[in-house]
Amino acid sequence: MNIIILYTTSIILKVKPKVIRIITASLIGSIYAIIAYTTEISIYTSIISKWILAIVIVYIAFNPQTVKKMCKQVLIFYLTSFVFGGCAFALLYFVKPQDVLMKNGVYIGTYPIKIALLGGIVGFIITNIAFKIIKTKLKKKDMIYKIKIQIFDKEEEVSAMLDTGNLLRDPISKMPVIIVEKEKLYSIIPAELLDNIEKIIGGEEISFNNEYFSRLKILPFSSMGKQNGLMLGIKADKIIIEKEEVEERENIIIGISMQKLGNNYSALFGLDLLEGSESDEFITIIEK
Repeated sequence: MNIIILYTTSIILKVKPKVIRIITASLIGSIYAIIAYTTEISIYTSIISKWILAIVIVYIAFNPQTVKKMCKQVLIFYLTSFVFGGCAFALLYFVKPQDVLMKNGVYIGTYPIKIALLGGIVGFIITNIAFKIIKTKLKKKDMIYKIKIQIFDKEEEVSAMLDTGNLLRDPISKMPVIIVEKEKLYSIIPAELLDNIEKIIGGEEISFNNEYFSRLKILPFSSMGKQNGLMLGIKADKIIIEKEEVEERENIIIGISMQKLGNNYSALFGLDLLEGSESDEFITIIEK
């Protein structure tokens, strides 16, 4: 089981240790379990000794080069062990083998090999799925920015996700496009414009403030499930991107999305808004 736990930990950490290191570290864990079971010395079952054991096992198995990497790998090793331990205890609870005993925190007895393998497989699957979900959520959280959109004397703040696949630009001016849900724009764009987007794209004459009309753009786009689509855009006076720094940008088009974009964000923007380009420039960068 130790080998499976260490192998699973290596997959989560995206490291490729030598097989001999995994086997050696696993043997040390097994030796510790035997000593903890056969001796009455409390130091072997203390929290300090267990942390020392984890550090030794991780160092032998993965050879971390920095203290930061060591701490991270020990933490992941323990979390993986907890998942596998939970699976093992659950199987013990359901199977209830008669000759399994616990002493000094160690289970000893005849444990059917089929059940052990099943526990290892279940633990491996659960651990990988759990860490993938956690990594995805953390990654998404890290890619959420606060963006303030200014059009004339009005301003609206939206939560925007950095979408590396968003390469949308106005085909004529080459200005980058931030895609924003229509419902978030009623405070800065007239309702008569937002409520008639399809008619405007279709070329029908709509009566509304001419100042806004001069800012409108028709943006061709392609996305999953929709090829050769058209989106209405409007040029903003300025946008303010907030994260660790505050970045103000001009020459940005706001693409108006008719659909909901996400649960915890209502706008999408591409990397070009952070990296800069020839067609749009930074006005100022103010450290918080």
